[in-house]
Amino acid sequence: MGTQFTLNGQPVAADAPPTALLVNVLRDTLGQTGTHIGCDTSQCGACNVLLDDVPVKSCTLLLAQVANRSVTTIEGLAEGDRLHPMQEAFRQEHGLQCGFCTPGMVMAGIGIANRHGGEVDEETVAHELEGNLCRCTGYVNIVKAIRAGAAAMDGAAREAAE
Repeated sequence: MGTQFTLNGQPVAADAPPTALLVNVLRDTLGQTGTHIGCDTSQCGACNVLLDDVPVKSCTLLLAQVANRSVTTIEGLAEGDRLHPMQEAFRQEHGLQCGFCTPGMVMAGIGIANRHGGEVDEETVAHELEGNLCRCTGYVNIVKAIRAGAAAMDGAAREAAE
């Protein structure tokens, strides 16, 4: 029957051993290849996903640990052609270069925005990104993108509340 959980808003039953790493199940069994494998040691953050709306490194989780929980990958953020505000901010602020770290950075950015709100400062973003590696950029545009994404997420939340 497989391990049951919610993936990008849809119920799934992953047919893999409960001891399989979530990152491998997402990529190899469920086709969510936007979740990248970077280091295999939980150092780089390329495999970040949202587990119950909290960013986690999927290379550190067993499939059994997500049973009956909600997992969101980069593929689950956009609504049709409309990007999530954090994705759009990365696009507008050029917060990527080769793109390999981008899905994990976007997920980390969503977590930062959720914890610190729309007016998160550069120092906080830089500190919180310490567990995410980018080999192409100097993080300047990534930090700008996360700050812009956090502001956009805050604005969208305010509009929804009105």
